[in-house]
Amino acid sequence: MRRWNGWGDDAKTYPLPESAAGHLERILGEADPVPDASFEQVLSAVPASRLSPHPLINTNPAERLLHARGQSLPDWIALRSGQIDVFPDGVTYPTSDEEVRSLLTYAGETDTILIPYGGGTSVVGHINPLPGDRPTLTVDMNRLNKLINLDETNRTATFEAGITGPSLEEELRTRGCILGHFPQSWEFSTLGGWIATRSSGQQSYFYGRVEDFFAGGHLESPIGPLELPPLPASAAGPDLREMVLGSEGRLGIITRATIRVQSTPEVERFYAAFFRDWETGVNAVRAVAQSDLPVSMLRLSNPQETETTLRLAGRERLVSFAERGLRLLGRGEESCMLIYGLTGYRGILAITRWRTGALLRSHGGLLVGKTIGEMWRKSRFYTPYLRNTLWERGYAVDTLETAVSWANVLPIAEAITTALRDGLTDQDERVLAFAHLSHIYRDGASVYVTFIFRRAKDPAETLERWQRLKSAASEVIIAHGGTISHQHGVGTDHAPYLTAEKGEVGMSMLVAVQQKLDPQGLLNPGKLLR
Repeated sequence: MRRWNGWGDDAKTYPLPESAAGHLERILGEADPVPDASFEQVLSAVPASRLSPHPLINTNPAERLLHARGQSLPDWIALRSGQIDVFPDGVTYPTSDEEVRSLLTYAGETDTILIPYGGGTSVVGHINPLPGDRPTLTVDMNRLNKLINLDETNRTATFEAGITGPSLEEELRTRGCILGHFPQSWEFSTLGGWIATRSSGQQSYFYGRVEDFFAGGHLESPIGPLELPPLPASAAGPDLREMVLGSEGRLGIITRATIRVQSTPEVERFYAAFFRDWETGVNAVRAVAQSDLPVSMLRLSNPQETETTLRLAGRERLVSFAERGLRLLGRGEESCMLIYGLTGYRGILAITRWRTGALLRSHGGLLVGKTIGEMWRKSRFYTPYLRNTLWERGYAVDTLETAVSWANVLPIAEAITTALRDGLTDQDERVLAFAHLSHIYRDGASVYVTFIFRRAKDPAETLERWQRLKSAASEVIIAHGGTISHQHGVGTDHAPYLTAEKGEVGMSMLVAVQQKLDPQGLLNPGKLLR
């Protein structure tokens, strides 16, 4: 069963080794956990629904609470403290285009806001109802979850938009195919959500980002349906798929999508290497990216993340192998760990492994085999559960990410982590911040930053700490010319910074399209476009 106030399956936990807990206490200070509000306590605060009756709408308070927030740190603070200011007035589970159209008609007639809801995994406020006089209806897409067609000739598959990552891959696996889109939220996020937020999977270097595999689909808008034919290519004007990608529910509700799939690879392996320092590792990863070797993933941790990962792992074999590599390098304190993936046909993979290894070694890399890499693979969807454990220990965890050119990778990573570490010094609070390169391109990379700080006894103070840190990091990103979001979307948290990337004319174009398709402002107001 899904946790109502945290990440993932409530039967899964991520135990924190006592040595790791001691490490956090030494860096951040001893934490003082504050008890969470119970489900019953929060449920009692759900107000009466303001919605007019409709046969597809459920106004049960429990359903409304379960759809009230996503997975951002402000969402966690609200859920765990029970201080939720706004709830959706109802939840609906459409099962067809016709039902979605009927809900759009209902919304127009009753001036009701609709919030499209996929897996509820948003970390930037996409699915949160906002204060106001208009009632809000959450449109949960999880019953639109079927495979409609697999075209083996064209290697395309059409799915309903509410299908989750595991269900989608299982449908493809039985037919010898794979999509290969593995964001960290993969277990719970949906195809429609990936499209609406321009998602990027952990192995996007090989399998492609969402814009690479999204071939076409169907969107229901307030002024009518929009059909996007799955053409292999077109020069017939601007690509309307690009308007739907990243639209975050502002233009319409995606009900199905046609995606480009691949044959299931014969072999997939993950390996690890260590570098003397962050700069050396970054240069090595750039060399691999620009060599066009068919690797599927390159994930390089900076020294602070390397150390923290090893301490939090709680796996003696992992720590043993890593420490051996660090000792051989002779500069353990500055060493960085690279996890890299190789995917494809067995013969090609063997050549790729040899050539990649040679290139990494030429940049001073120490290759340590596949043990650490395979441990990472097995736990890659498990590590988010650490957020639950740390919260219960009294620590708050959040992440942010950007993408910049290679020339800016080192400066922006240093500037963001410094801004975070110094962000609460006037409150005599310390922040642990570390980074890794999560997605790689020929011309740049995504810098992914994690930060941990102590929770305050007062939830409002914890939120204020987060706001200061998030704002400081966001200002650094803008100042260094990075995108405000590489893979998490815009939502409400990043909306204030969007103009810096799009410009005034670009924002006017987006607003004009939104107002044309949704003249009454029914769809997810306040998200993406303020």
